[in-house]
Amino acid sequence: MRKSFRVKKEQEFQRVFEQHQSVANHKFVVYQLAKPGQAHFRVGISVGKKIGNAVERGWVKRRIRQTLLELKPQLKADVDFLVIARPSAKGLSMAEIRRNLVHVLKLAELIEEKQSED
Repeated sequence: MRKSFRVKKEQEFQRVFEQHQSVANHKFVVYQLAKPGQAHFRVGISVGKKIGNAVERGWVKRRIRQTLLELKPQLKADVDFLVIARPSAKGLSMAEIRRNLVHVLKLAELIEEKQSED
């Protein structure tokens, strides 16, 4: 995913956190901040140390990024959102990560309801 699609700075992360608009399931938490007039969505990914060492955290981040890349056409454009992996996301297969991420994004109303879960 290109840099223009990422929330990278600490100040930007904090701005999204302060809005307190969050949705969660057992594997992920999504915080969102509406940004009217923005050309495309921006996403920040956070995987804490409770997931495991750097290799395991990187593994989870790559799968989240790939899932978001596949869902890119269905995601709302005028929003910044953060995806935070919970410790139970450790060791999930790509299909399980995709299913759980699609579920939480639907709850947050960031993707259309007609998106398939496969």
